[in-house]
Amino acid sequence: MGTDRTTLRLSDERKRLLDQAAGIVADGDDDPPRSDVIDAALTHLVQSARNVEDARQDYDPRTIQDIANTDVLGLYYRTSIESRWRWTN
Repeated sequence: MGTDRTTLRLSDERKRLLDQAAGIVADGDDDPPRSDVIDAALTHLVQSARNVEDARQDYDPRTIQDIANTDVLGLYYRTSIESRWRWTN
């Protein structure tokens, strides 16, 4: 996946997103370190993917798409055709 250490260039958009995420992660008035914000975002992404997989048993694909899709990640479902006829020789 690359090196263990990286430097993020903070474009205006990335800084805005980090600030918004910090507001979600913050506990009270203290701003969390950026590493905590990034860890929380990555953990949320991984757990959300697991939650979507688990929800497929209980909800139709359209509902899952409506809830889970974002501007950067989207779920697409493929339909398949399954024969219900038994072919015997």
